[in-house]
Amino acid sequence: MTRAARPAVGLGAACGDGSGTTVARVRSAVRRLVALDAEQGATAAMEGVRETLREVPELTAPPVSLTGLGGDLLAALAELTEVIGWILFDAGLPRHAHRANLRALALAERAGDRWTARLVLLNHSMLGAYAGQPRAALESAARVVGARPLPARVDSLVLIRQAHATALLGGHDETLRLLSRARGRFLDGLSRHDPPWAWWIDETELLGHRGWVLARLRQWDRAVPLLYEAATAPGPSYRHLFGAELLSALVGAGAWREAEGLIEDLAPRAARIGSVRTTERLGGTARATRAHTAAPARLRDAAAYLLDSLPASAAGTSSPNPRYR
Repeated sequence: MTRAARPAVGLGAACGDGSGTTVARVRSAVRRLVALDAEQGATAAMEGVRETLREVPELTAPPVSLTGLGGDLLAALAELTEVIGWILFDAGLPRHAHRANLRALALAERAGDRWTARLVLLNHSMLGAYAGQPRAALESAARVVGARPLPARVDSLVLIRQAHATALLGGHDETLRLLSRARGRFLDGLSRHDPPWAWWIDETELLGHRGWVLARLRQWDRAVPLLYEAATAPGPSYRHLFGAELLSALVGAGAWREAEGLIEDLAPRAARIGSVRTTERLGGTARATRAHTAAPARLRDAAAYLLDSLPASAAGTSSPNPRYR
């Protein structure tokens, strides 16, 4: 997404009329938060999330109390809650993201919006892998599949989520099969059956996740080129994570000179990365590199420089979960 950055504003300020919540107002909030997250990252989007929660009381009301709302409004609220859940996750608030996901799923089911429900389940699968719960991640991904075949782009994302979880479980050969199937399904291309949110499942997204999964398997020679291509391609702010995974893979591969060069590129802009997941990942890798007895002194010094460049929370805390890699 390449929209110009804009300040986050509440629904009332955007509409200027003080009227009640409508589908149009909720859709406007969705577009605004998605654009802000893509342009500046989840950290910057958090103020927009807080203001949106204040402006839309239905977002914090018990889902059962919303039964009288129309299906279109419930579906819009489900979509907005899904976006908020994603931002909370990338802002380093996984427990809050978990609750938002459950709420989004309940709203989508009440609205009969199966596509938003599927996206929430895919997000939930990602959250499970992040939390070191691969079996829960697999269960969430499995719930996306229905009686009818999924469009190719959606199916490729399901397979990627399954590959992440399977790699965490140590299933080497099955993980490679899942990656191959994900690539094949992606190449089947777009169709009129794709949901509106499938726009972000593009070549770069697939490259980055394939590289990340291969890094989980310690297949450095295959992982590094894919992560490099994904990390250096233009794209939304949240894809800075692929750069963090690239650094981890380079250190894992013992590619000391390349890791040092990447740190020299990342460190000057590290404080501006709007993804807490990314900065925490960078911090964890930098601390591990400083303690790596085989790493050259120049690389350990570069890792210290990276730690000094990161936000204090990322530089001074341990990785949120030792199995995140």
